[in-house]
Amino acid sequence: MSREKLVVIGNGMAGIKCVDEIIKLAPDKFQITVFGNEHHPNYNRILLSKVLQGDSSIESIVINDWSWYVEREISLFKGETVAHIHSDSQYVTTISGIRADYDHLIIATGSSAFIPPIAGVHKSGVISFRNIDDCKMMIEYSKKYKKAAVIGGGLLGLEAARGLLNLGMETDVIHNAPYLMNRQLDRMSSDMLRKELEEQGMRFWLSKETESITGLNRAKGIRFTNGDSLEADLIVISVGIRPNVELAKKSGIDTKRAIIVDDYMRTSKPNIYAVGECAEHRGVAYGLVAPLYEQGKVLAKSICGHSSEPYLGSVPYAQLKVSGVEVFSVGEIRPEEAETAIQQFDGIHGTYKKVTMKEGTVRGAILYGDTAEGTALLGLVNRRAAVVELIAPPSAGGGSAKDELAAQMQEREMVCACNAVDKSAIMCAVIEDGLLTLEQVRDHTKASSSCGGCRPIVAAIVQYALQHGKDALKASAPPICRCTDASHETLKHHIAANPMSSVHEMKTSLGWKILSGCTVCSSALHYYLVIYHPQAANLDRNIAAEYSFSINSAPANLDLIRGIHAEFDLVSLGSELESCCASLPFPAPVKAAISPSIQNPAGVLVHDIGITGAPSGWEIYVGGHSEHPVKQGQLIAVAETNSLALALSLACLQLYREYAEFGEPVWKWLERAGIIEIRERLLDSSCRMELAGRAKTAAAVQQRMKGLGEGICSNR
Repeated sequence: MSREKLVVIGNGMAGIKCVDEIIKLAPDKFQITVFGNEHHPNYNRILLSKVLQGDSSIESIVINDWSWYVEREISLFKGETVAHIHSDSQYVTTISGIRADYDHLIIATGSSAFIPPIAGVHKSGVISFRNIDDCKMMIEYSKKYKKAAVIGGGLLGLEAARGLLNLGMETDVIHNAPYLMNRQLDRMSSDMLRKELEEQGMRFWLSKETESITGLNRAKGIRFTNGDSLEADLIVISVGIRPNVELAKKSGIDTKRAIIVDDYMRTSKPNIYAVGECAEHRGVAYGLVAPLYEQGKVLAKSICGHSSEPYLGSVPYAQLKVSGVEVFSVGEIRPEEAETAIQQFDGIHGTYKKVTMKEGTVRGAILYGDTAEGTALLGLVNRRAAVVELIAPPSAGGGSAKDELAAQMQEREMVCACNAVDKSAIMCAVIEDGLLTLEQVRDHTKASSSCGGCRPIVAAIVQYALQHGKDALKASAPPICRCTDASHETLKHHIAANPMSSVHEMKTSLGWKILSGCTVCSSALHYYLVIYHPQAANLDRNIAAEYSFSINSAPANLDLIRGIHAEFDLVSLGSELESCCASLPFPAPVKAAISPSIQNPAGVLVHDIGITGAPSGWEIYVGGHSEHPVKQGQLIAVAETNSLALALSLACLQLYREYAEFGEPVWKWLERAGIIEIRERLLDSSCRMELAGRAKTAAAVQQRMKGLGEGICSNR
C-alpha cells in the first residue's frame, strides 16, 4: 500500500518534534519530506547561548543528526526555502525549483528576530541572535573586536550578553525599560539580577531609546534619543521575535500576528497545519518549548487519525541561567494582575521568592537564585491550585532545599514541562532501569534535554533515588491510618504480589501496629483484596461496605437521538453501563449521568462520569462534583457509536478502580493522576480494550460470587 505524502516546511524544534511523534504513532503511514532553510540538522536553539558561554559545543546541541533522517527514510532538503504553497493542487515549490506534492502539509517556519526601524540598523557589524550562523559570526567578531553592545534587556539579550563576555568582549546592554526582564520579573528580583551581572562585568543603560547606529561603512556605536552615545564594534539586536508568516499569507492562508490555527492546529486551508512559533492559537503565539511540544503531540495524533484531546493553550514561563544566576518566572506577577501571597528575600544566600494569588488561587511566581521549586510552582499555576497548597510541611532538616523538594514531590508531579516527564519516570529510570547519572537519565527520559531549566531538580531526584532506592518511591506517601505505617501504594503493591485469603492475614504480614485495625484500614484492605484477588476465599464481606455505582438518565426523545446518529441509543447505553458497573466495587461512591444533549437536566457536568449526546457523537466527561467543592467534569473523549462510548466509560472507570486510593472520589483522583495521562491511555485503542475487558471480567466474577453467596444463604 502506498504511503501518504507528508511535507514539513521547517527543520526546527517544533516541526521535527511533531514528525518524531508521528513516526512513533504510525511509522509506516507517511512518506515524509522536510524543507529547512539552514544547512544544519535539527538542533536545540535554546542552547545557543550555552555555546557562546563556552558550556556546550555546536555538535552537542544537535537533537537529531543526519543519520536520524536516513534511518527513518525522511527526505531532507537542507538550505532550501519554500517559495509558494499551491493549496488547490496540494504541492509546494522552492526558490530553486524543487516541487513536492503532499496529502498533508505542516508549516513550521518558526520566527525571526524583530529588527526595529533604527537608522543604520542594516550596517555591517549589526546582527541578531537566532541561529548557529549568528553564533559563529559573534565568535568570529570577538577575535577581531573588543567592544559589544546588546540592544534588549530581556531573556535572550542577557544570555547573548553573557556569551559575549565569555568571548572576552566588553559588553553593554541597552534596555528601554527601567529594569531588566520587566515582562518576567518584579523590581526587586530584577535589581538582584542586575547587580549580579554587573559584578560579572556587564554594563547597563536602562530607560534608553536607541536613535541610530553610528559609523560610515560599518557600525561604530549607538546614539540615544537623549543625545548620549556609546562606542561599539559589534551590535546585537535582541528585542523580540516575529513569526514567519509571509509564505502562508501569500498562499492565501488566514493570518494575524501568526498563522491562525484551531485546537487541532488546522489552518484555514484543508490538509494544511501549522505548529510552533509561526502558529497563533486563540490569539496567542508561543515562543517557548513546552507549548510547542504540546502542540506537536496534538497535531501528530490528529494527522495520524487517532483520537486526540484538543490543544487548549499553555501558561508561558521563563527560565534563565547565566553563569550561575538562576531566575524563574510564570503567570500573573504584576501588582495590577494579582496580590502577593508569599514574598521571601534572603540577602545572605542571594535568593528571592514571590508567589501571587487571585480569588484564592495561585496565579504566578518569581524565583531568583534557587529555581528548584520552579516546576512545582508551574504546576500550581497551571491548575490554579488553592493558595493553601503553598503551605509546606515543616522541614525535618539535614538536607538541602533541593533534596527536601525531591523527597516531598508526588510521584505524578511534573518535573520537565518541556518533555512532559514526571517524578516517577525519573525514579523508575534509576531504580528499575539501573541508570546512575543525570546524563543517562536525560538521554533515557528526555528530562532537562530542552531548555535545561529543570536540570537542578532532575539531578536532585536522581541522587534521591540512588540514595534511597525503592523506599524512595513510597517515602513521601502518608500512612493509611494510625494503625499502620503502610501507605495506600504500599498496601496495593503487597496485596497484588502476595495473594492472602483474609484481611487478618494481610495485617499480620504487613506488621499492623494495631492488629484489630479500624474502619478506615479494614475497609481499604477489603477493597484492595477484592480488586486484586476477587475470587480469594474467606473474605469477610461484613467488614466494610463496598462503594457502589448509580446512574441518572435524563428523559430522552429516542427518535431525536437516533436522528443525530443511527447508532445512538441512550436507553441501551445506560442499561449496558449500569448492568456492568452495578456489581463492581469502587474506591468511593460513583454517580453517573447520561443525557441526550447538554441542555437536558441530567447533571452531566457535575457527576463523576457524564455522557451526553452531541452532533459529533457521545461526549464523555469525568470528574464532576455537585457538592463542595463544586467541580465541572472534564471532557476525555468523543465517541461516534454506543459501543465506543461504553468501552471508553468502562475503561475510565476501571482505571479509577485500579489506581485510585480507597476513599478517594473521582474528581480527586483525576486531579492527582492528571487529565492528559488519563486521556492518552483511554485513546490508545489496545489499552482501552484491555481496561474495558478487565472491567467486564471483574463484573462477571462479582455477579457469580454474589450468586454463590445467595445460594449458600438460601440453603441455610
